[in-house]
Amino acid sequence: MAHPLVVGRIRTINEDPLLARANAMRRDDTDAEAKLWGALRARRLGGWKWRRQVPKGPYIVDFICNDAGLVVEVDGGQHDEQVAYDARRTAFLGDLGLRVLRFWNRDVSENLDGVCLTILEACESGGGPVDDR
Repeated sequence: MAHPLVVGRIRTINEDPLLARANAMRRDDTDAEAKLWGALRARRLGGWKWRRQVPKGPYIVDFICNDAGLVVEVDGGQHDEQVAYDARRTAFLGDLGLRVLRFWNRDVSENLDGVCLTILEACESGGGPVDDR
């Protein structure tokens, strides 16, 4: 029997497979994702607030800054073979008002400063806030 003061239900990640997958992806990030997250988290890059492994529609984005309207994706070699999927995903995110930057794992691993500079320039150059849903 439910407690008499409880109204409705609390949604758990077990009820939403996409949220459960995003949570698992946060725990199992790649070396490149972990390295970039270290540079983005806690407003370390220009004071911009970032989140990681966030569901957007049917997709999970690697990193998102809602205030800048920017998504950053860190891609491994598998993305060479899924160009059409990535194009559909980018178009979907664009329809939400988001801009998408993509970097290869190798770029993040070997040139983190350059990647961060590109991200910071994109944050500061426009786009603007998007709804945080």
